[in-house]
Parts: sequence; structure tokens; C-alpha cells
Amino acid sequence: MSEDVLLVEKHPDGYAVLTLNRPKSLNAWSMELCTRFCEVFAALQEDDQIRVLILTGSGPAFCAGLDVKEMRADPDAFFPHVRANSPGVAVQAGRKPLIGAINGAAVTGGFEISLLCDILICSENASFMDTHTRIGLMPGWGISQLLSRRVGISRAKAISLTARKVGSAEAVAIGLVNSVHPQEQLLDEARSIAHAMLAGVPRILADYRALIDDGFGLPLRDAIALERERVRASRQRPV
Repeated sequence: MSEDVLLVEKHPDGYAVLTLNRPKSLNAWSMELCTRFCEVFAALQEDDQIRVLILTGSGPAFCAGLDVKEMRADPDAFFPHVRANSPGVAVQAGRKPLIGAINGAAVTGGFEISLLCDILICSENASFMDTHTRIGLMPGWGISQLLSRRVGISRAKAISLTARKVGSAEAVAIGLVNSVHPQEQLLDEARSIAHAMLAGVPRILADYRALIDDGFGLPLRDAIALERERVRASRQRPV
């Protein structure tokens, strides 16, 4: 029996750790991993015992993007499958806070998934690289919009259009990640963040996250109005 391409650790305190587990392929998105990730991620959204998620990778890399070998071997099968089982779409549809613990290289599709995390931390070994221009594919999981909102449009263009590598020290300096940690302390830090989140009232945690996300793209006046609307709605039901 082959090893599971996605490891799932459910902690009784209320969080789960998802580990991309194709280390020999640098955790690249194969069809199997895409399917497994989407199934597990959706199931965890419906699991009332799990309120916070942590995403990391096994081995030296976080995620090298799409599995190029598999893609080139049968593109007619690969691309429809990934579109139908898209990790990016799955994460965007999630309602629970997601902490990204980036343990190594996050390249293209791995970079995109990291940007979809609510809080992003990384190890000293981590790096980020957007190679869409090198491989000749347009992005589809949000990096063209998410990166500029994270680091500014000029920096985002410099990173994506040149496909240059961003190391962990630069990543924290430009606000791409929240913090950098020694490799052996990375998951402990992610668990600490999860516990801090879990100390909050369960429903408020999810609702507050949604309010921040929904208001972010609105003009300030409209975002404040949205907050007031959500506050009125929340008072109609018990905490």
C-alpha cells in the first residue's frame, strides 16, 4: 500500500495539521494529491471538532507547484482533473482559519496556496518563487491579485515577472510572511498560533475571519457599513 500523499493529524484541542506528503517530488500537485487534498479540506470544513487548520509540507520543500512530469505525460487528463479538483478553489471556499507553516521552497502553485493562508509563517529554509512566466502558464489560484495586496504592486511585479526567488529574510522584511523561525520550531509556532485562535469564542472566530475578508476589497465607508450590518445580525443569536 502506497504512503498517503496527504497526512492529517487531528488534535483534540480543536485543530488539524495537513502535511503535503510527496517529498521525493517536492510535494508537487499530482492528480492524486489534488483529489485527496480537496476531499480532506472539504471534510474538515464540516467537522465541528476542528476549528483551525495548519498546512505544511514534508521533506525539504513545501510545494513545488504542479507536477510537471505528470502534466507533460498526459496534459489532456491532467489539466481537466486539476480544474475539477483544485486545491486553490478548495482553500478559497474554506471558512476556518488556515495557518501556513512554510517549511521549504514554495514555488508557483505552492506559492499560490501559501498566499491563500490567513496567517503565513516560514522556516529559515523557506523560499518563494513564481515561475508562471518561465513555464508559460497563466496563474489560476489568485497569485496575480493576492501577492500585490500583500507586498505592493511594484514588488509583486518584480517577483512574478522576473520569476526570482525570495528568501525567508526578504519575505519577512517585505511583509510576505508574518514571521521566520528555525526549522525545528516552525510547527510549534504554528500550533501556538492555533491555540491562541482556539481560545476565542468558536462562532466569533469564523465570523470575524469572514468579516475581515469580505470587507477588505470594499471602500472604507462600505466596509464599515458591512461591519455594522454583521454586528446587528450577530446580536440576533446567542454567542
